[in-house]
Amino acid sequence: MTSDPSATPSATPSATPSAPVDVVVLVSGSGTLLQALIDATADPAYGVRIAAVGADRPCTGLDRARRAGIETFVCRPADFADRAAWDAGLAERLRAFAPRFVVSAGFMRILGAAVLGEQTVINTHPALLPSFPGAHGVRDALAYGVTVTGTTCHVVDGGVDTGPIIEQRTVAVADDDTEETLHERIKVEERAMLVDVVRRLASEGFVVEGRRVRIGRA
Repeated sequence: MTSDPSATPSATPSATPSAPVDVVVLVSGSGTLLQALIDATADPAYGVRIAAVGADRPCTGLDRARRAGIETFVCRPADFADRAAWDAGLAERLRAFAPRFVVSAGFMRILGAAVLGEQTVINTHPALLPSFPGAHGVRDALAYGVTVTGTTCHVVDGGVDTGPIIEQRTVAVADDDTEETLHERIKVEERAMLVDVVRRLASEGFVVEGRRVRIGRA
């Protein structure tokens, strides 16, 4: 059989790319974790859109978001009568963006029932939880004399760094490490881990079952 040279080859239908998954990122400081996510979301294949960046105070992280053309908001605790009212106000702001989940990227506030009752929030911590929770995880690990520490990504619950663990990455402690040098190496792993976890949660789906986060189930 010979082909008809005048015939137009039929085009193979291309798969329609799925819409990116919306997340909201919360920050309090310089926004280096946020920047890692901004850089990742510049690639459409990453599959995530940062719908907004929120903060509890004016900070450099908000400047990073604005430069990237991302909507920002500030929800200051001082603008509310008490912590519960602030939490309810933050929940309202988050609700407006309908995120699939919220990323706490250096957000230095404990979230309450209003936010956590509506949103799945993930957070990173610069230690291997459940060891060394709280604001001084790197310092505490170094003072304890561990030879290996690292970083943890976990779901936020009502405690301080007590939620179900999603992923952990290890960092060796050098004999001459200071808190600053160790923290810098942890940050490298922390940024890479967060970018990977956000991608996987968005693309594969997840469920939280007790202390387990099951990725690939929705």
